[in-house]
Amino acid sequence: MPIINRLAEFQHDIVAWRHDLHRHPELLYEVHRTAATVAGLLRDFGVDAVETGIGRTGVVGVIKGAKGDGRVIGLRADMDALPILETTGKDYASTEPGKMHACGHDGHTAMLLGAARYLAETRNFAGTAVVIFQPAEEGGGGGRAMVEDGLMERFGIDEVYGLHNMPGLDIGHFAIRPGPIMAATDEFSLEITGHGGHAAKPHITIDPVVIGAQLVTALQTIVSRGVDPIESVVVSVTRFNAGHAHNIIPGSARLGGTVRTLKAELRDFAEERIMRIASGIALATGATIAVDYDRNYPVTVNHAAQTDFAAKVAGEVAGAGNVDTDVAPMMGGEDFSYMLEKRPGAFIFLGNGDTAGLHNSDYDFNDEAIPVGSSYLARLVERALDPA
Repeated sequence: MPIINRLAEFQHDIVAWRHDLHRHPELLYEVHRTAATVAGLLRDFGVDAVETGIGRTGVVGVIKGAKGDGRVIGLRADMDALPILETTGKDYASTEPGKMHACGHDGHTAMLLGAARYLAETRNFAGTAVVIFQPAEEGGGGGRAMVEDGLMERFGIDEVYGLHNMPGLDIGHFAIRPGPIMAATDEFSLEITGHGGHAAKPHITIDPVVIGAQLVTALQTIVSRGVDPIESVVVSVTRFNAGHAHNIIPGSARLGGTVRTLKAELRDFAEERIMRIASGIALATGATIAVDYDRNYPVTVNHAAQTDFAAKVAGEVAGAGNVDTDVAPMMGGEDFSYMLEKRPGAFIFLGNGDTAGLHNSDYDFNDEAIPVGSSYLARLVERALDPA
């Protein structure tokens, strides 16, 4: 595997940065220590400019090539952790109870720092590399915040690339596809207002629990009876809250859940069908059902030319036989989608080996993936901005 030799030489430094970040996880936009660590290291590397506070707590480093002007390539990593109590037992485990890097963002940040150090040392490219360290990927929309703060225009970014580790995919392997690769992630809440009363006299109530049960069942028909079976749509009810006593029919109930889609027309269809189902059941039962539908992260869509380029670079690092160029789309969400809406680019998965799954209290980023990921990120710049 042709890992960049110089990156292999200071892999122990990258691992040390990763372990430090892992010990001190921070959530959403409150990544102040992490951002300060990243900015300090970038300055130590001698990058040409370091900008902080972009998208509230994002950090951007600018590295100019040694061989004249050229295009600008953006490389993005996410910095935030999750509200999970860590159970790995590692000697570098989280020191913040109830917070941990359970999705590998510490690894993503460390790998991009490694690539930035190498690029700042060598500068063997014609153009500019922009390294982007983003807050609040885990539900906070940090990618959108950085875009709205002028990230692309301010730094003149022409193309943008990101990666995410994938448990279950072997170390030294990559997976990618053109087009939709991760889903839009919408959320819905339904508040049912009925008429409560004694559980022994249900006939004089409008029972929101029974109505809620009807809603749960009816919502499952959106996919099973409304969507072509070859399409990918998920509608999951994940919350049902009602009542507090055995002998009282409550006056209200609340349901909530998520919708995952890979196409805009199916996203519209699912939202409209939820509204119609709620309206119809309300009319049939005499209840009032208020619907709150929140469109969250859009579909992550890889651009064809940039996907082909990213796959070739990954093949150069890992070997062409170790790059799956037609991986099945994931129904999880990713706010790198906002960056890909603004600029062409691609998002790729990096093997994390046989580890616990993402968002699991026993998950840990695999340090063996570091030289692979850092080499890929550095090579993206060198190949995209090849002076030849």
